[in-house]
Amino acid sequence: MREWADFSIEQGDGGTQLVLHGPLVISSIGVLDEKLRQYEGEAARIDLSQVEQVDTVGAWTVLRFSRASGAKITGASEKAQRLIKAVEDAENTADIEPPRPRLLLRVPERVGELVLEFFTGARLMIGFVGALLVSVGGIFRHPSRFRMKAFVRQLELTGVTALPIIGLMSFLIGIVVAQQGAAQLKQFGAEIYTINLTGRLTLRELGVLMTSIMIAGRSGSAFAAQIGTMKLTEEIDAMRTIGVSPMEALVVPRVLALVVMMPLLGFYSSVLGIIGGAFVADLTLGIPFLTFLSRIQEVVPLYDVWVGTIKAPVFGLIVALTGCYQGMQVSGDSEQVGLRTTMAVVQAIFMVIVLDAFFAVLFTEVGWA
Repeated sequence: MREWADFSIEQGDGGTQLVLHGPLVISSIGVLDEKLRQYEGEAARIDLSQVEQVDTVGAWTVLRFSRASGAKITGASEKAQRLIKAVEDAENTADIEPPRPRLLLRVPERVGELVLEFFTGARLMIGFVGALLVSVGGIFRHPSRFRMKAFVRQLELTGVTALPIIGLMSFLIGIVVAQQGAAQLKQFGAEIYTINLTGRLTLRELGVLMTSIMIAGRSGSAFAAQIGTMKLTEEIDAMRTIGVSPMEALVVPRVLALVVMMPLLGFYSSVLGIIGGAFVADLTLGIPFLTFLSRIQEVVPLYDVWVGTIKAPVFGLIVALTGCYQGMQVSGDSEQVGLRTTMAVVQAIFMVIVLDAFFAVLFTEVGWA
């Protein structure tokens, strides 16, 4: 049965004395602490001569009551004296919540911090791209340093294994685009233009854009998590120690793999989107499946294919760079891996959408509208 700490009151020549007894430890001091908080009588001394065990919680409870009542601590063992002294010396009078600056000071300060973080991140990213270019240049001068097995492995992971999910997503998006487009065009008796809408939209925009977003969430996050975990477990430091460049061994194969695979995945996504649109057109508009596909060749200009093909490797480069860069920035603890992985996905998708808007204006200016 647990023995609870308690106290008794004795009257002496020096006044009222609280005699504590029982173990003054965290597991048995609850009752005593409650009684001392409610004690309203006088207390000249606190006698610890009958206390056999004491820990920091017990020492802090005695010290707090002593200060509140002005009682003197007597009869404490050497250990109890050391603990009470340690608790007293460790006391911190700082505010638990720091004072909050005024709004006119807080907002400019936060804006300044964000601007500084932006330029610091931009400087680090430029340095990372520079290191990548130096590594690529070194591989061109010494082709034997290129990690062919790692490159092929990344082609498989980022490209071949992504085919099912990208194919399914593109097929469903093609169905949605064709169905919604047909519903709107039917009001003007122009549902035949569903073929134009589906073909041009998937080949110019949706195929490569949705593929890039999927790759950012799938491969970009994997790059950040893999490299970040290796950074955290000091595998990257070990590679540098034995003379292996992490940029050549980890970053270059991943970046090249996505640059190579993105045009193929984007075209594959566009084809599946068109097939989805043809499937819906056959069911709802009465346009035969093969007729839909043959009309695509007539109504979609060839430069729409080039638009998607040109954008794809740029998007792949952005996704791979962001994922690898965020992975290399991991430091401290495992929480950083999750944080950097999230940042890699968000930044990659943001940059892809910004670049897509830039390409839309660029290709319109050159006459590929």
